[in-house]
Amino acid sequence: MDKDITQLEPKEVWTHFAALNAVPRPSKKEERVIDFMIQFGQDLGLETFKDDVGNVIIRKPATSGMEDRKMVVMQSHLDMVHQKNADTSFDFETQGIDMYVEGDWVKARGTTLGADNGLGVATIMAILASKDIVHPAIEALFTIDEETGMTGAMGLKGGILKGEILLNLDTEEDDEIGIGCAGGMDITATRTYSEEDTPSNVMAFEIGVKGLQGGHSGMDIHKGYGNANKIMNRLLYASNEKFGLRVAEIDGGSLRNAIPRESFSKVTVDLEKSDDFIAEINAKVKAIYKEFATTEPDLDIRCETTAIPSKVMEIHAQEQILKALYAAHNGVYRMSADIPDLVETSNNIARVVVKKGNIKVGCLTRSSVESGKMDLANALRAAFELAGCDVEFSGDYPGWTPNVDSAILKVLTKKYEALFDEKPNVAACHAGLECGILGQNYPKMDMISFGPTIKGAHSPDERASISSVQKYWKFVLEILKDIPK
Repeated sequence: MDKDITQLEPKEVWTHFAALNAVPRPSKKEERVIDFMIQFGQDLGLETFKDDVGNVIIRKPATSGMEDRKMVVMQSHLDMVHQKNADTSFDFETQGIDMYVEGDWVKARGTTLGADNGLGVATIMAILASKDIVHPAIEALFTIDEETGMTGAMGLKGGILKGEILLNLDTEEDDEIGIGCAGGMDITATRTYSEEDTPSNVMAFEIGVKGLQGGHSGMDIHKGYGNANKIMNRLLYASNEKFGLRVAEIDGGSLRNAIPRESFSKVTVDLEKSDDFIAEINAKVKAIYKEFATTEPDLDIRCETTAIPSKVMEIHAQEQILKALYAAHNGVYRMSADIPDLVETSNNIARVVVKKGNIKVGCLTRSSVESGKMDLANALRAAFELAGCDVEFSGDYPGWTPNVDSAILKVLTKKYEALFDEKPNVAACHAGLECGILGQNYPKMDMISFGPTIKGAHSPDERASISSVQKYWKFVLEILKDIPK
């Protein structure tokens, strides 16, 4: 880690962020960071406990003169998206994040940074550890597994929290105050297929799609970024009937909540048609480069000869899955008719694996309208069932309905305008926030979301703005002073 990180202002936030990022904390593997956070609270002499699913709660009394204010729940999630570049050697289960400073940005070398939602966690840690920051009674809620199912928020029982106001620190633009979010659902299509001996008189090729921007499958879905799985399928579909193409394997994407940056396949084609196949692929690649010249300047598609595999898919299953992947919707499905520029419903074809007789396709469908979410989910189900797949819906979580009359919204809006001499962007977002889920067991809790500017979340391009963290920290301190009675 670059030692300059802990010297950045505000030091109390960056120091805790550096300590947090030294602890491996990928989603579903949060044991060490849970222990880290429990030890942190206990070392401060504060009431600290873990609930049944692994969420950590730490309580701190109000500072002098603030005892009559409402208790505030400050909430962030402990886990981080574990994404790395293909050429980066890194183990998220054993290594801490390798950070460095570049201009106004804190970045990580070849991996996600964990600013989502580590900067929120670090902010709360700074408040808990402080001796001179004015604040009401604080109930720090550190949830687990936000990024791959929100099971921490789902598992938090009613009656555990005492706070009346919740400050969620998981928004990624410092001029935005979040008042609503989309719900989501995992769509998983699976089937088996027969493998056949590779035909004779063939050439084998490895096709690689790399260099895409990737990003957050909610916040970035409207930006027109390339999806490596869809691009790969275009190339295979175009060659499926012309050159005797047979698929040996496909491996694309990684996490459901990350737009896939890379996909790789191994195929064979008839030997006498191999030159025509290469010419066709080159023509398709040229067209795709032109399409994505603005949004994906670093897109890199390669088709290179490789060793001939011993097995390939049987042709009927191959045709079915390539057609299903072409038909399956990816990207924005519907824009909101009620909130300007808000994506209402979308899908991310996040993971495609075809290997050793098994097919698995993973999608994340999001919507702020429940009926819209189910409409798109059923469209995806239909496409994959027509290809002989079994389709499972899982991980369903609700959206967060905006409350424009929120009392804490009025506090934040007034405070933001006074501090920065401009109006904040009060908005709902297409990402999944835990507020909607928490609100099911705490329906009377007044909730709001905000945070510092983070770019490229869920990708190795993730970076956090230093100047924005300074602005956000100032905002946090002033909000805590003005919590209502």
